[in-house]
Amino acid sequence: MLEAGGISPLAGRRIVLGVSAGIAAYKAVEICRRMVDAGAFVSPVLTEDALRFVGAVTFSALASEPARTSLHEGGETIPHTRLGQSADLIVIAPATANILAKQAAGLADDLLTATLLATRAPVLVAPAMHTEMWEHPSVQENLATLRRRGVFVCEPESGRLAGGDEGEGRLADPSRIIAAAEEILSRGHDLSGLRIVVTAGGTREAIDPVRFIGNRSSGKMGHAIAQVASARGAAVTLITTSSIPVVAGIEVVSVTTAEEMRLAVDERFSEASVVVMAAAVADFRPKVVAPEKIKKHSGSPEIILEPTPDILSGLGARKTHQILVGFAAETENLEEY
Repeated sequence: MLEAGGISPLAGRRIVLGVSAGIAAYKAVEICRRMVDAGAFVSPVLTEDALRFVGAVTFSALASEPARTSLHEGGETIPHTRLGQSADLIVIAPATANILAKQAAGLADDLLTATLLATRAPVLVAPAMHTEMWEHPSVQENLATLRRRGVFVCEPESGRLAGGDEGEGRLADPSRIIAAAEEILSRGHDLSGLRIVVTAGGTREAIDPVRFIGNRSSGKMGHAIAQVASARGAAVTLITTSSIPVVAGIEVVSVTTAEEMRLAVDERFSEASVVVMAAAVADFRPKVVAPEKIKKHSGSPEIILEPTPDILSGLGARKTHQILVGFAAETENLEEY
């Protein structure tokens, strides 16, 4: 991302690059190089265990100042406060399960975690770990805690992991991490202080364990609205049926049915400033869902439909201060709608 004049949003910004102990730590070298090339002042902070994977001298050679690994080195008495107070952004890549747990718990037993407590700058974490660790409830709960506190998360990718395993948990590509950092530092603030809930995608109503009633909605518009609102400073929750990747900083709630979407919206409605219902919510659902796949040789099935809850109408009846925005897909009499 380049601002007017071809200048990166990273230019002239002070960034603390935290590196924790994971096999993906070597990729942080490339992240450091790209940040410096974009004009950022980069201060590398490595955990002591990270030195098992990469050397501090490499980061010192590439960064804007020597890499630090301890609270008690270099003669500086309180390095964590200097780093935390002067930072425009802190990026942790890779962020291991251990560092995420410490951050969520507010521990400060090394330079990196102490710096995290000593800053008011935005924080971006890029988790990297094996699939089983990434999917563990403790890790996901810690991430949920960090997101509630405003920490940005650059989600990991699927791919080859250490030991030859394949699955989700691979560190996001450096280009994605740099793009997320640029997005954070280029944000406007005209929507700051607002909590915006956006729905996206088409709901699916099960007929049996295999088939469903659905629609052609891709979710792209809702995701785009959520991304722009987040970029302009709002706290955004995206309730979606789509698997389209989402930029860091947006809370994502995945749902499938109209009822799941209704419950997710209702749970967040009282604290919302704006609700944008961009999802294509099914109008009807089967009254009875077959417990097993309906076989063709059983003959033509009789499927009795019932209306789904009108989410927007229900919100309209309950709203106090909220602004509601609704969409409808029609095939005729468009001006009447």
